[in-house]
Formats: sequence, structure tokens, C-alpha cells
Amino acid sequence: MSNIIVEGGRPLNGQISPSANKNAVLPVLCATLLSEAPVTLRNVPDITDVRAILNFFRALGSAVSADFETGDVQLHHGPGINPNAVLPVGMRSSVMLIPPMLHRFGRAVLETDAKGCTLGSREIDPHIELFKAFGATVSGASGNVVIEAPREAQAISHWLDYASVTTTENFIMCALSAQGRSRLVNAACEPHVQELCTFLSALGVTLTGTGTSTLTVDGGIPLTPATHSFEEDFHEVATFLALSAMTGGDMRIRNGVPHHFPLLDRTFAKFGVTVEHADGWSRVSARTQEIQRPFTAHMLPKVEAAPWPYVPADLLPIFIALGACTSGSMLYWNKVYEGALGWSSELAKFGVQTVLCDPHRLITLGSLTLSPAEVESPYIIRVAIALLMVACAVPGRSTILNADPIRRAHPRFAENLRALGADVEWVGTRQSD
Repeated sequence: MSNIIVEGGRPLNGQISPSANKNAVLPVLCATLLSEAPVTLRNVPDITDVRAILNFFRALGSAVSADFETGDVQLHHGPGINPNAVLPVGMRSSVMLIPPMLHRFGRAVLETDAKGCTLGSREIDPHIELFKAFGATVSGASGNVVIEAPREAQAISHWLDYASVTTTENFIMCALSAQGRSRLVNAACEPHVQELCTFLSALGVTLTGTGTSTLTVDGGIPLTPATHSFEEDFHEVATFLALSAMTGGDMRIRNGVPHHFPLLDRTFAKFGVTVEHADGWSRVSARTQEIQRPFTAHMLPKVEAAPWPYVPADLLPIFIALGACTSGSMLYWNKVYEGALGWSSELAKFGVQTVLCDPHRLITLGSLTLSPAEVESPYIIRVAIALLMVACAVPGRSTILNADPIRRAHPRFAENLRALGADVEWVGTRQSD
């Protein structure tokens, strides 16, 4: 694993164009396997999970052309591809390759190492239930899950236990292989799910309910060639906004999705940060460096993270980092993952006072007089970034150990920070792509 060394305390200034959202890019890449028509994708980030999926496509025998300097990727999964390639291990998104593998070959094998960030228990039961609902048979042997599809799947109506993003994306892809119109209730509606729907619409798919909790998908329709350009990652936009506020800098962040930000803007305002959006750019226009007291004075101000349209759980570490460097107390409530707040002990090394109430709730008692530290990141992308953010805001030399998770979502993140005036450097052995 690699580490990051930071000489913090420098205002970050300048202009930045965020990369695409990993959580949109990966399902779209998986969905391309449903089609035998050529597909062109633009603004594809050079991240480890993308390279793993592209290598899987090459093992299948698909035609793959990737230019990460321009962000252009061309894919053509022709009729003669190899059904025996092994799904990538060590990444949660492998589960989204199952529907297209069932569509193309009628069979898929998922290894038990299909996992992502260490965010607590992340069951695959909703996916298994979904595959069975579409008529697949599921068996397990030697630590692997074997899924086999019927010759001709039929459309279904399905109601999820909870609004799971990857299960919603798997439903959409399974529904495309089924005959008739399928309906999903309690569907996830995150921006990255919406972008998958936009991409599939470009392939000729008929979907209704995009961005809502009820989706319908018409299956059995031939897919057409298409080109899709990915939007800026709203997570990364919010991260740079927080960094601008934390370091006292002035950044202009390219943002083509300001319609996703009304609640995030109000969340920033709780930390005394005013955000403005104009002409495709976002910036922090003012900051008080104090948590704003709620009207109900005896209550702690709080940030509640839950499935969209709540504040996304992926952004909770970013707001925790902002709160750590803001005077006053804030309660954070992760309603999605249990055990995802244990890294608060690393914040203590900077001098941040925290109270871990339970596996889902954390209180920060922010301070403007923190000290540099050596901290260790768990295998959680946004936590590694949050610790890096605090290090950038605190004057002095800090080290983030095991920072490689950043590369799973954000290409050239440290390089982009340097362009804004940060003194950051990767050291150690880079994780293999």
C-alpha cells in the first residue's frame, strides 16, 4: 500500500475539473456487455476498478480501446467472446457483471472476494433474491456462488427491502434480458443510477421513473450503438468545495450537475459555508468557521446520511472532515452502514475531539487549533480522502498511511491538489492496477 505525505496549512486556490463518478462509470461499463453493438464512453477516469473491468473484457475477447489521457474508451463485445473469463475479485462492482454474463452466456460465477470498502456487513442476499425472481438458479460450492439463467426470462414486478443502489442497477440489467415490462418498487434513485438509465436510453432502452423510487424497464429490445459522456462526480465537487473552505482558499470547480446540490448546499451552510453555482462552476463564496446553531437551540445540529435524496453516506466523511476543522459541535448519523465511523480514532491523532455514540452516530467538537499527525486509513475511499483533507488544513507535516483506496475513485487526486497549491506526495509501493 502507498502513503501520502502532506505539508498542510496552505490555502488551495485555482480552477479544477473533477473526474467522473466511479459509481456511475462502473455500472455503465458492466452494462455495455449486454450489447453486441459498439459503444464509446467519454470522460472515463483512470482508476483501478475501471482498469480491472477493462482487463476482464479483454480476457473475454472483447475489443477494448482505452486512452486515459483523453478519457475515451471504445468497447465492442462481439458474438464470439469467451464465456470462461473469471470475474474480477476484490471489488464490489463485480456483482454487476452477473446480469450481462447471464444474458450472454446463461451462467456466472461470483467469488466470495467480491467486496468493496470495509463499511460493515454488505450482504448479497438482495441480489440473489433478484436473480431468483427472474428465474435463475443459485448454488454455492467451494466459496463460489454459481448463478444460471433460464433460456428465456420473463418480466417481473419486484419490491426491494431497501433502496439498494447496486441491486437497482442489477434489476435494470436483468430486466433488459427479460421479455416484457418489469417494474421495481423502492428503487434507488441516486445520481449514478440516473446516469445508468440515461446511458441505457441512448442504447434504445425504454425506461420510466428515472430519478424516482419506482422504475419500469422494457426488456427484449435490441440495443443500438451509442456514445455517452460521463458527468462530473458530485462527490468530488463537494470534496473540493469542502477543501476550499477548510484551507481558506478560493477554488472554482467545474460542475455540470448543480441540480444535485440544493440539499448539499444547505448542509454546507450548517458549517458556515456559503456555496454558489454559476455558469457551470461552483465555489465557496463565504465562510464563518463556526457551526451554525439550529433554531431549536437545545438540539445539536446534525447531518443525516441515507439513500438519495438524503445526504449521501459517501459524503459523510467529507462533512466530518469539514466539521473537525470548524468551531462547534455537529452530530453525524450514518443510516446506511454500521461500523463506518470507527475511523474517528484517527481524527483524535490530529487533536479532533469526537464522541462515537454508537455504530451509526458520531459527534465532532470541532477545533481551529489542530496538530499534524501520522494517521492510518481503513479501506474506505472517502475516509482516506477525509483524512487527507484534514491534513491539508492543518499546518505542518502529516502522513496518511494506506491511502491507496483514493485511487479506486479519483485519478490524479494528489496531482490535482498540487495544481491548487497543496504540498502532497505519494510514497511507497503503488497498489497494482
